[in-house]
Amino acid sequence: MARREDAPEELGQDQGGFMGPKRVEFQGAEKNSLIADRYGTGDQPVIMLHGGGQTRHSWDAAAKRIANLGHPVYSLDQRGHGESGWVESGNYSFPDFAKDLVAVTRQVQVLHRARPVVVGASLGGFAGMLAEGQENPGGLSALVLVDITPRIDMDGVSKILGFMGDRVEEGFGTVEEAAEAIARYLPNRARPKDLSGLSKNLRLHEDGRYRWHWDPAFLRVKQRQDPRLAAEVQDNMLKATGNLTLPVLLIRGQNSELVSMDHVKEFQTQVPHAKFTDIRDAGHMVAGDKNDVFASAVEEFLMQLRAEAEPV
Repeated sequence: MARREDAPEELGQDQGGFMGPKRVEFQGAEKNSLIADRYGTGDQPVIMLHGGGQTRHSWDAAAKRIANLGHPVYSLDQRGHGESGWVESGNYSFPDFAKDLVAVTRQVQVLHRARPVVVGASLGGFAGMLAEGQENPGGLSALVLVDITPRIDMDGVSKILGFMGDRVEEGFGTVEEAAEAIARYLPNRARPKDLSGLSKNLRLHEDGRYRWHWDPAFLRVKQRQDPRLAAEVQDNMLKATGNLTLPVLLIRGQNSELVSMDHVKEFQTQVPHAKFTDIRDAGHMVAGDKNDVFASAVEEFLMQLRAEAEPV
């Protein structure tokens, strides 16, 4: 069957017993290349969006579990991250990520004739809130926000950006050096013995140095540097979330550096129908800290959506 003009290009072949991961290329809002891994088959698609400084591989384990429920799952590298293209325009504001998501959801809907569920962590959650609440209302069937609300702790943001900016130009001589940097940033997380997963987050440059996979221009966006602009962004997020009428699940890491219970309560005022799950012994990187508990919460939410959609 011929590929439709607005459908994504499939770049890989099926591996293993079920469909996935298959490497797929989508087109973003600026005709930018967006690379995803597709897992599974089914009628109700799910798009998973990582946080700033991460890649689609942060979802590998959770994507497989959700696919096994009978969902086609697309784990996406957002613009400027992973294998997706770096945009020459330098447009890395939150609305730019949201516009990419709108473009991808439309392509996914062409493939499956169904509006997707979006699971967004941090930056990915911002993209989901703005895509549904501002850019393209009605484009999603449900939204899962992973440790992100419209208003967040800016000290926590500064810590994350500080880590991302450390040695951004210098890079690392070895993968082990990068692992040591992560261990200093996340001292409570066990350091993995196998560093092959970390290698997916690095690019080996011509000078023999390893550097993070993301575009350094991502850090130069003014809204991430100017507290006044950051406050305006958060107010805009609040307005967008006030427009959310679709099913919503908010998952928070109980030890989150970004999302306090006051932030959660404010969000619940804006979106009173949203469900909320607080995961013990997890910080901002919820899926990495407690992947099984996180995946179970998403699975339960998806199964409830399926049950509610079935005719009585």
